[in-house]
Amino acid sequence: ETRCRLSGGVAVGVPLSGDPVVVANLSARVGSIEDNRLGGWYSYRSSKSALNQLTRTMAVDFARKRNPVICVMLHPGTADTDLTKPFQKNVPELFTPERAVKQLLEILAGLKKEDTGKFYAWDGKIVPF
Repeated sequence: ETRCRLSGGVAVGVPLSGDPVVVANLSARVGSIEDNRLGGWYSYRSSKSALNQLTRTMAVDFARKRNPVICVMLHPGTADTDLTKPFQKNVPELFTPERAVKQLLEILAGLKKEDTGKFYAWDGKIVPF
């Protein structure tokens, strides 16, 4: 069993019985280069792309050292917060913050060692880099 806590935008898995530690960075689909069809948001897109690269590199390094650490990126979808208010009218699926957290925790609960370095959307689907 692994329990997760959120700290500064990062979900940190705390192993309870010798399970690997999970480092889950909150990213966004707009950080995907392959999925960029709208343009814009230069600073936000590039910062999320950089976060994804750092997370993937961490995953490679931890695996090489045979450390029991799973590193993933998570796209929570769009949650109904003050940050998203200006563009909510264009969002097909708007989640409550509680639902967004529940969805991400479900993904974290199902992670396996071979999932390290992957980028997951709120629905458990892989987001392309």
